[in-house]
Amino acid sequence: LISLSFGGAIGLMFLMLGCTLPVSDKYWPLFLLFFYVLSPIPYCISRRVVDDTDSASNACKELAIFLTTGIVISAFGLPIVFARAEVIAWGACALVLTGNVVIFGTILGFFLVFGSNDDFSWQQW
Repeated sequence: LISLSFGGAIGLMFLMLGCTLPVSDKYWPLFLLFFYVLSPIPYCISRRVVDDTDSASNACKELAIFLTTGIVISAFGLPIVFARAEVIAWGACALVLTGNVVIFGTILGFFLVFGSNDDFSWQQW
């Protein structure tokens, strides 16, 4: 849990550095915070709705993974679009993309550690 919070803090540090460097000094990359909040929502909803007793693929879970993938790809595409439109500098884009890798890796790590249905699970809350 400590390493996950450390990873989230490092990712947000890269995002803030991409926004506040004197070269860029533009806060447009902060829109990525919406993607960070939205990315786990479809999968969390599908975990509540879907019964995990069957071993076959489920359409609800597949749709949730598809929507999550779309949100993550959009989060990586937005800084590139900003940099191509010269709204932010390419250095800021690189910092934001590095922050994306760290934060989405942290979110994935959270679901790998706490996503199982054992006694040590976040779903019991």
